[in-house]
Amino acid sequence: MTLAAPFADRLAEAVGRAGAPVCVGLDPTLDDLPAPLSRDAAGVREFCLQVMAATGPAAAAYKLNQAFFEALGPPGAAVLAEVIAEASQRALVILDGKRGDIGHTASAYARAAYDVLGARACTVNPYLGHDAVAPFLAVPGRLGFLLCRTSNPGAADLQDLAVGPKAEPLYLHVARLAADWDRAGPGGTTGLVAGATWPEELARVRRVAPRLPILVPGVGAQGGELEPAARAAGGPDGTAPHLISVSRGIAGASRGADFAKAAGLAAHALRDRLRSQTARAPRA
Repeated sequence: MTLAAPFADRLAEAVGRAGAPVCVGLDPTLDDLPAPLSRDAAGVREFCLQVMAATGPAAAAYKLNQAFFEALGPPGAAVLAEVIAEASQRALVILDGKRGDIGHTASAYARAAYDVLGARACTVNPYLGHDAVAPFLAVPGRLGFLLCRTSNPGAADLQDLAVGPKAEPLYLHVARLAADWDRAGPGGTTGLVAGATWPEELARVRRVAPRLPILVPGVGAQGGELEPAARAAGGPDGTAPHLISVSRGIAGASRGADFAKAAGLAAHALRDRLRSQTARAPRA
C-alpha cells in the first residue's frame, strides 16, 4: 500500500490483521515504570519496545502521548522518534499531541507530526477553527482526529454548550463541521475523538458523522465501559471505522518484571472481547 493510500484503507487493513480495532496507548511516566527498568529515557524506551513486542499481534494501532516523551527533554524526543519508527513497522501510529494553533504554526506542527516523526495520524484541537486544523487534513494518507466529545469529567464545561441555529451541543457542531471539512478537502483525512465515558454522546456523534473514523479513549481506568462504547462507535451495523484506545489497562497491566507479558495478555483479551462484540452486532 502506498504512503498516500487513504487512512480508512490502512485502518481496515490494520484492524483485519489484528482481528479487532484495538489501539494500545503508551503514556510512559518515570514513576510508573515497571520495577526492573531504569527511571530515565532509556527505561521509557525499553518499556515501550517491550510492550509493543508483546502486544503487536493484537494491536491495530498505537497511540503515543507526546507529552510524556517531551517531559523527558531532548532524550525523550529521541525516544519518541525511535518508538514511532518501531511502532510503524507493526501498526498504525497516532501521535496524541492535541495540537491547535493559527495557520502557519499549525503547518509547522503538521510537518513535525507527519514528515519529521512519521506518524500516520495525530490528535488535533479544533477550537481555533478550520484554518488551524486544515494543515492536518490536507495530506492524503494521513488523518487528523479532531477533539469532539472528550473522555474527561470537565468535557461538559464547553462541549455541551448549545450553539448554532439548531441550538445543538458544541460537540455535535464539531462533528458536523468535521464531516463538512472532510468533504471539502482531499477526503478521508478527518476523524473524531469521542470518549467511551459518554456512550450516548458517542452514538450521537456517530449518527452525525457515519463514516468518519472515531478514536475512542477512556475505556477502563477512566471509567468507560467497553461494550457500550464499541456499539456506539461501530454504528448501526457495527462496521463504521473506529479504534478503541486503552492505555493503563494494557501497558500498565503490571509494574513487575512480567509487565510485557501482562500487557500482551491484556491486549489479546481486549481483542477477544471486541471480536465477540462485533459478532453480535446487527447487520444492515
